[in-house]
Amino acid sequence: MSKGKSDLALPLTEMEDYGRRLRSLKTRMNHTKKLFESYRDDIGDGGVNDALSDFESNWEDGREDITQQLDALAGMSDAVVREFKKLEDELTKQVNEKMKVEDKREKK
Repeated sequence: MSKGKSDLALPLTEMEDYGRRLRSLKTRMNHTKKLFESYRDDIGDGGVNDALSDFESNWEDGREDITQQLDALAGMSDAVVREFKKLEDELTKQVNEKMKVEDKREKK
């Protein structure tokens, strides 16, 4: 048994950040077509633009599955944080209730 150290620890800040980063990744991933189009005139070479267009077309095939998986992971991360905070609040409440000392002195 540990001495003074919690047996259960969860880096909530990192978990919250994980969900946000997954959503950001999904957003950026879903904007590759716009990104490629924004460079179309700068690239100039039709072959490169065609290759980027082909990549985008093929990328669409797997993107939906990846998007769903990112959403699911972000949702799980949110649920872990939410449930851990609820557990922590409940345990804190229980400890505080047990620690209350009833004042048995006479009231004047």
